[in-house]
Amino acid sequence: MVRSVVVGFDGSAESRAAAEWAAREAKRRGLSVKLVHVWEAVPEPLALARFLGAETRQPWGGRAARAVLEGLRARHPGLDVTVEQVAGRPAEVLAEAAKDAELVVLGSRGLSGIGGFLVGSVGQAVVAGAEQPVVLVRAGERAADGHAVDPPGLLSSAALSGPVVLGLDTDHPDDTVIAYAFEAAARRVTPLRVVHAWSPPPYFAYGLPADPELNAVLGKQDAATLAEVLHRWKEEYPAVQVVEESRCGSPAVELADASRGASLVVVGRRIRHSPLGARIGPVTHAVLHHAPAPVAVIAHD
Repeated sequence: MVRSVVVGFDGSAESRAAAEWAAREAKRRGLSVKLVHVWEAVPEPLALARFLGAETRQPWGGRAARAVLEGLRARHPGLDVTVEQVAGRPAEVLAEAAKDAELVVLGSRGLSGIGGFLVGSVGQAVVAGAEQPVVLVRAGERAADGHAVDPPGLLSSAALSGPVVLGLDTDHPDDTVIAYAFEAAARRVTPLRVVHAWSPPPYFAYGLPADPELNAVLGKQDAATLAEVLHRWKEEYPAVQVVEESRCGSPAVELADASRGASLVVVGRRIRHSPLGARIGPVTHAVLHHAPAPVAVIAHD
C-alpha cells in the first residue's frame, strides 16, 4: 500500500495552505496526498426542514476540496492527489486516518493583533493523540518563487526556502526526533539550526546581580553537551550544514524566536498512555501557538 500525506481540509485559508505544503512535501518523499474533508451530519429534524434544499444539505467543503485537488494537480504534475469525504467528528476521523499515513498536515489560524496562532480543538486532539508526525501550517504571503497558490491559501516565502530548526532536549535526546529534522534539512538542501535553551542560575529569578563568569562556564558546558549529542548525526548526514545554538533562556521563547524565517520547526512529544488523556507538553504547546513557521510534532516513547 502506498503511504500518503493526509491533510485535514475544511475549506479555510489555513487548510488550503496545509494542502499546498503537503503537496510539496509529498513530492520530496515520493508519496501521495489525501485530502480528508470531515463533515458532521445535520440532525435529522433539521435536515427534513423545507427551507433546506438538497444543495444546502450537501457538505460545501467537499466542493472546495475538489477545487483544491484540481489546483494541486495542475501545479504539481504527476502528484497522486485524492479527496475523501467522511461524516463524523473531525478529531476522531483524522486520528483514524493518521494510522495509515506517513504524516498528517493541518492548518492553524493566526490571532490578529495578538502575535500568535490558534491551534483549535481538532488540531490539539490530533497532535496529542497521533503517533505519526503531525505538521501545523500557517497561511502566509504569496510564494516568492512565483508559484501560484490557491487564494487565499498562501504559503510564505520562508516556508519554502528557510532553514529547518530543531528544538533539542539534550537531557533526553530522542533519535526519532533528531532523524526527522536531519532528513527534513537534507530533502530541502537547507541548513539545520539545532537550538537548545538552558536555564539561568537561580539568582536570575530573584533579580540578583548576574555572575558573568558563571554564566560563561554554564554556556560552554551546555554547548559541549549539545555538540556531543550531535556528533554522530553530523557524521551520518555530512551534506547537512548544522548550526548549533546554545541559548540561555526559556526553551519556548528561544524556539519561537529561532523559528522566524524557518521553513520548518521540529519538536518532540512524549507518548504518554494516561487515564487523564494525552498531553502535548508545555514547550511544544507554546511553540505551536507562537512559531510563525510550519511546526512538525514528532511523537516518541
